[in-house]
Amino acid sequence: MKIAMTGATGRVGSRLLPHLREQDHDVRALTGRLEDTGAVRELVDGVDAVVHVAAALRTSTDFEGVNVHATRALAEASKDVPLFVHISTNLVYPGGLGRPATEDDPADPDQAFGDYPRTKALGERAVLDTREATILRLAFVYGDGDPHLEESLRWASAWPGHQRLHMVHHVDVAQAVEKVLGTSATGIFNIADDSPVTAVELHQLNGLTPDEAVQQDFDPWQGIVSTTRAQRELGFRPRYPSAWAATVSGAL
Repeated sequence: MKIAMTGATGRVGSRLLPHLREQDHDVRALTGRLEDTGAVRELVDGVDAVVHVAAALRTSTDFEGVNVHATRALAEASKDVPLFVHISTNLVYPGGLGRPATEDDPADPDQAFGDYPRTKALGERAVLDTREATILRLAFVYGDGDPHLEESLRWASAWPGHQRLHMVHHVDVAQAVEKVLGTSATGIFNIADDSPVTAVELHQLNGLTPDEAVQQDFDPWQGIVSTTRAQRELGFRPRYPSAWAATVSGAL
């Protein structure tokens, strides 16, 4: 399959790209900026699928410009491409649900999480208002040498010890994308492993002994999602059902 891909140099994209090529896909990566309309048109010309991974994450970047406006422009430029896969985040879900979030819940992120989830939610809507597409809402991505897991302690160290984080390994991100490419399924899918980890376990995964847990109010379901739809419609099952399974396999 001929695939146009954005974000190939980022943490998710740089690990996804070799997986796709190992499956004999002909992957064309964006070499310029996502805001470059000429480069985008050239990127999507004649391909079978677009895999849109690029996103603004850091505070110094243009969240609205990249995650909303450039994403909409990419979707518009690829209206003739049969399949459009948009990589998003489970942070778009609101808190207070009292259960794992499902794909039918609104994309209404908590303002406390900042511009990234807010603009990712807007970017999803921009894509779906433009064309039929597949939205993959990823849990916290880790593994394959990604420093993301270690960086999690910057904020998880202030969590109550029993607060949980839903995660997904880079290998399973690639698996989910491959499932979409193989089935041409459209719609919204949560992509996560089977076993969210606690703040205590995050410290242990990083080889540390957690300090005494901070006691504070928190929503035990915030960031926890249901993967039932992805399992049923895509046949998705995480190869690493938990971070502990990845640790035992030497995949961190």
